[in-house]
Amino acid sequence: DIIFITDEGNSKSEYEKLKELGFQVFVSNPRHYNGIKKTMLDMGKIFKMEARAEEIIKNWDQKIAEIKNKHDQIILNYVMFMISTKPIISVGKRSFINQILTYAGMKNISADSDVSYPMLSREDVILRNPDYILLYKTNKNDVNDLLDLYPEWNTLSAVVNNRVLYINADLYSRPGPRFVEAVEDLFTRIYK
Repeated sequence: DIIFITDEGNSKSEYEKLKELGFQVFVSNPRHYNGIKKTMLDMGKIFKMEARAEEIIKNWDQKIAEIKNKHDQIILNYVMFMISTKPIISVGKRSFINQILTYAGMKNISADSDVSYPMLSREDVILRNPDYILLYKTNKNDVNDLLDLYPEWNTLSAVVNNRVLYINADLYSRPGPRFVEAVEDLFTRIYK
């Protein structure tokens, strides 16, 4: 009856082809927490489950508010979220991942960038000296792999204090219902 696609995962030509073939197409484009909530509400309308969608969103908002209330009482840590290690790509203030960091009580070292996913130099990282470094899980999950690429990072606060954390890409890299889980996961891992 309906095909769901995302703006980032599908091209305009794919959308137009589906429409030409007579399909009803719903396009999701959540770029931040409010966009995720809007998509949930829209899907609730499509499936005639508006009340359930509103209940889910209320639950999300409550969890986010509880976490924000907790981290308002603590000293916030600086974090570098690495989308890529080579080249060094982090997250800027316009990315939904920046909201995950902020909602979990972290200060993003790249929040001054208007680019969603800014490229940093190895020297930028040294100057910004993050308290934590977040990387997607790999087969190894070994800080030495990072230091093999950037040996001069051995003096970073995150490395010295053993605060290089490997995180689940599925949980953190998709702007969808698991956004709140990512906030909870990060807050728990940092401020346990």
